[in-house]
Amino acid sequence: MNHDLRQAVRRVLPTVRADLEALVRISSVSADPGSFDEVRRSAEMTARLFRNIGSPQVEILDDIEGGQPAVLARYAAPPGQPTVLLYAHHDVQPAGDLAGWSSPPFQPTERDGRLYGRGTADDKAGIAAHLAALRAYSGRPPIGVTVLVEGEEEIGSPNLTTFLDRHQDKLNADVILLADADNLTTGTPCLTTGLRGTTSCVVELRALQRGVHSGIYGGAAPDALTALCRLLATLHDEQGNVTVEGLGTATAPAGGFCEAGFRAEAGLLDGVHLLGRGSISERLWARPAATVLAIDATPVDAASNTLTPTARAKVGLRVAPGDDAVVARQALARHLRHHTPWGLHITVTEGEAGQPFVVDAQGPAFDAARKAYGQAYGSDVLDIGSGASMPFIAAFAHAYPDAAILIVSAGADGDSRAHSVNESLHLADFEHACLAETLLLTELRR
Repeated sequence: MNHDLRQAVRRVLPTVRADLEALVRISSVSADPGSFDEVRRSAEMTARLFRNIGSPQVEILDDIEGGQPAVLARYAAPPGQPTVLLYAHHDVQPAGDLAGWSSPPFQPTERDGRLYGRGTADDKAGIAAHLAALRAYSGRPPIGVTVLVEGEEEIGSPNLTTFLDRHQDKLNADVILLADADNLTTGTPCLTTGLRGTTSCVVELRALQRGVHSGIYGGAAPDALTALCRLLATLHDEQGNVTVEGLGTATAPAGGFCEAGFRAEAGLLDGVHLLGRGSISERLWARPAATVLAIDATPVDAASNTLTPTARAKVGLRVAPGDDAVVARQALARHLRHHTPWGLHITVTEGEAGQPFVVDAQGPAFDAARKAYGQAYGSDVLDIGSGASMPFIAAFAHAYPDAAILIVSAGADGDSRAHSVNESLHLADFEHACLAETLLLTELRR
């Protein structure tokens, strides 16, 4: 049986690759209001692809005001068999600095065994892997399959909770497979068992009613930008550990990074120190991280000798698995208010909160996944964490508490550069992922 499925996957891969490239050519940037038509076109193409492989039920769901279109395809379960929900998303990040791309971001280009283009790895490869598995079975999978391709993951899935409530009956499943994670390295399949949550605050400091001459008043009157710099510096100690009180930590999975590989992957410059203490895995997967995401300030080219009356910054916070993102956000806001220097007036605006996720990866579904992915890759499956945040996973866990949740890669790895320039997909690992998902559908049969 496995030999037949391997042959079937190899047979369908050329058309799957062509479909992936067609999807990548659509600039479905959900964060850009000007790309609304492209996001719609991406949903329509995705729906058409699943119709073409014989899905008896395909819908474009866009019944939430202000939401982006999602695609739902369903294959009924044979009697006595379970149903798996296969998740991916068809929206992508903006291209960013076009000058940094080695080839046009929405023109898929192969170089050195990788397919470059925005969305190749995150997450149109997930759509393509689902297509490959279903095509390998000629549109007749051995268990029930529901495919959900979301259209607003890259803007934080703001309507997903409402969506799951509204369409819960259509999405009920025994197993949920979310193909939107990374493998730690190429050639090694990974199950992600923990993800950090995310939240943020915008902090504004006010020192003066107006800007004033820095020579006449400087040295006695404080300026808001200097105060803001001092405040932001209190977020970390000298080693770079986060100093916000009230944040939780977790235990990292055993898998991990070598320092040299991590430095190369992150692009650290020579001599730049790593932050914090403990193993890199602990720092990335099990502890909070605070980042100054943006500062509103006078550009250098427009500077004058003036004390700044008001300054503002956005601080992002990654929340350890097992912690509560809302409580963590409150702790960050409390820290900012408590450490404001020199009596400046402060306003803290708390942002959205996406909950972290952690799972005890034990049970029949996880055993089936380890077997299928291990056979496909020819390598043992590694349990890992992720420093990234996928709030939609916590929403699925809340909506379907009895479902086993499997978080896997559709071929993305640490060098895929999701959200950055030159995003790419490792094509050999993509083939492994397509085979693994195909084998999994058989392994999940009762």
